[in-house]
Amino acid sequence: MSCPQYRSLRRIALTGASLTILCVASGCSSIDRLSQIGEKPRLSEIENPTAQPGYKPVAMPMPKPETVSYNPNSLWRNGSRAFFKDQRAHQIGDLMTVTVNITDQANFANETQRSRTNKENSEITDFLGSKLLTGNAAKVLPGSLLAADSAASSDGKGSIQRQETLVTNIAAVVTQVLPNGNLVVEGKQEIRVNFEVRELIVAGIVRPEDIQSDNTIDSSKIAQARISYGGRGQVTDVQQPRYGQQVMDVLLPF
Repeated sequence: MSCPQYRSLRRIALTGASLTILCVASGCSSIDRLSQIGEKPRLSEIENPTAQPGYKPVAMPMPKPETVSYNPNSLWRNGSRAFFKDQRAHQIGDLMTVTVNITDQANFANETQRSRTNKENSEITDFLGSKLLTGNAAKVLPGSLLAADSAASSDGKGSIQRQETLVTNIAAVVTQVLPNGNLVVEGKQEIRVNFEVRELIVAGIVRPEDIQSDNTIDSSKIAQARISYGGRGQVTDVQQPRYGQQVMDVLLPF
């Protein structure tokens, strides 16, 4: 095989290997995005949260169950919140409105300085008849047989200034009722504007007592809260660094 043909086959092989590595690294998302050029981002299908591949039921420490007792000639029952039917979410499949109200502000400034200096000198200049040596052998011996100096210092500074505000509402569905009556809720909302999709996800554990009479609950009262607000589309794609730059950021040691 001639050299030009060999070089051509080699370039084709290297190109194929590069495409394979890129496909594996990016999960073949580039190929999917190429097929969607000129089209609007697709909205996700409505799915059962408990049927998702990564879904796991929540397990929390539970108190001992209480036996429900009925008093004779009484309309009240242990565990009831009112005489009339409660319209608030209380069982699997019920809906509630989560008021997401996040206003965080944080300022941190840290500085750490460290320095250390060590010096050892035995002042031993003659050992085991070293003065009897002449010529090149005498030149090899140092002036002091045991001397060591070391110095180390470090200065680290860091600062964080963050301010976040997110105010919105989202409907969540009860996916699980824990043995103590607490509810596991999860809500997902997608909004598409032109070629950009905004996605809001809320999940966590709520107490039935914290649900307001209008079937709403504030996000600050959700335990183990997981709140995600992001997007995907053309604007988000432009704001992300290229795959090659991301790989270099991970692999380069400097």
